[in-house]
Amino acid sequence: MPAVIDSKGAAVRTADVPAAFASKSEGKSNAMFRAVFRELSNRRAGTASTKRRDEVSGGGRKPWKQKGTGRARQGSTRSPQWRHGGVVFGPKPRNYIVSLNKKERKAAMRAALADRFSTDSVTVLATEGFDLEKTRDFATLLFGSAKAAKTGARTLVVFAESEAATTGATLVRIGANLERVGVTHTGALDIKDVLGYARLVVTTDALDYLASAFPAKASKKEIAA
Repeated sequence: MPAVIDSKGAAVRTADVPAAFASKSEGKSNAMFRAVFRELSNRRAGTASTKRRDEVSGGGRKPWKQKGTGRARQGSTRSPQWRHGGVVFGPKPRNYIVSLNKKERKAAMRAALADRFSTDSVTVLATEGFDLEKTRDFATLLFGSAKAAKTGARTLVVFAESEAATTGATLVRIGANLERVGVTHTGALDIKDVLGYARLVVTTDALDYLASAFPAKASKKEIAA
């Protein structure tokens, strides 16, 4: 069970793992791969473009006669082997959008969070009375000391959208200068971030939101009953 820490970094209690994240993520690696691949692909602009030999200006005149020069025959100075020539099989604007149904995306996210809970990589931050104002104190909270923050595990801090104007704004401000720390809210949380950071620190409200957003599936025995 994840430990619940206060703003001083002291463990005050333990939190129950939501039922949806208590199950193992085995067998879901393929779904997680497709979900991450989709997120990375959909970020691509697809605007890379090169010119083929028929699109490069110039090169209409044959550079030298076909025979008698001792040199290889050439038909245009815009052939791919020439400087300033066209590009062979170069990129052209295209759409990289990859679709994945909502049910599979949700299952992949549930599996990624379950993996983090199963490896004890989740810590819950109690935001009642949260009064940190300095980056140094935040680094001490997460890593034990400001010096350890430079080499510690990459940590993602997640707060609930409802906390954006209060605790969330403070977390964003004091965590901005920590190189190995990312701060986001539950509305922007994606599977790439969950798997890309070695450690998750979620606020109590964020944990409640994730538990409600990813409810546990009823077993076949429960359905039959």
